[in-house]
Amino acid sequence: MNADAFRHFYNYHFAENRKILDHVASLTFEQFTQKVDYSRGSIREQLVHLFDAEEMWFSELRGVEPAEPLPDTVDFDDRDAIRAFVDKVEKNSRAYLAELQDDMLFTKPIKEPEEDQVLFAWQVLLHVANHATDHRAQLLRALHDLGVDTKSQDYIFYVYENLM
Repeated sequence: MNADAFRHFYNYHFAENRKILDHVASLTFEQFTQKVDYSRGSIREQLVHLFDAEEMWFSELRGVEPAEPLPDTVDFDDRDAIRAFVDKVEKNSRAYLAELQDDMLFTKPIKEPEEDQVLFAWQVLLHVANHATDHRAQLLRALHDLGVDTKSQDYIFYVYENLM
């Protein structure tokens, strides 16, 4: 893959993230925060994990401190705050991707934490996208179980809708 291919794939990634947020908007607060017996817990907890992780990885790639993470649990509906956080994460990620050059994919830009210093930028970019696909699939299942009419997140459908 080259930098343009990563930018294209991340356009798909961001579009799918926004679809998940749109689906979540239809839930009651009780549905949004009810325990799910798989993975990270509630739909809210899944979202928080997904986007906190994305913020952390892209901050490492950019060599900056990550934003303050979202709280693990809340007693109030914070979907607007989550959406605002996601918008910021996407903006920062897009800024990194806009500057990405092919040769940068083969650098090891992460300075902290130490265990991540061995990772090439292309490996981190693949990991973030793959991690998100995994959690979106879990979210789609949980949303489906709550009666939300979800659609497939298959990449090829994005390609058909956005032919280059």
